[in-house]
Amino acid sequence: QVQLVESGGGLVQPGGSLRLSCAASGSIASIYYMTWYRQAPGKQRELVAHITSAGSTTYVDSVKGRFTISRDNAKNTVSLQMNSLKPEDTAVYYCNAAGITTVQASFNYWGQGTQVTVSS
Repeated sequence: QVQLVESGGGLVQPGGSLRLSCAASGSIASIYYMTWYRQAPGKQRELVAHITSAGSTTYVDSVKGRFTISRDNAKNTVSLQMNSLKPEDTAVYYCNAAGITTVQASFNYWGQGTQVTVSS
């Protein structure tokens, strides 16, 4: 069993910054991919940023140059530094991790979500 716990959401003014963190725990042998998604009211969930175990990153166009994803493989954590936030970044942000457990079973788990609200 693998658990993901997110933290760092909140209310911030436009132009401000927030840092989201996600910690994975449990019977983890390796995490291949860690990804941040978000879902705004009335919209589909979208991929925001993705990072592989080797550190390769991918971003949705709307956050390029503003958001930075990073991970600590030793601690099984992933972070999302969000700068120059805009009202359209308002959403529930979810952490996702995919990998393999200590008994060689593949896993794909989601965190509970953390609310990010950008408003003056």
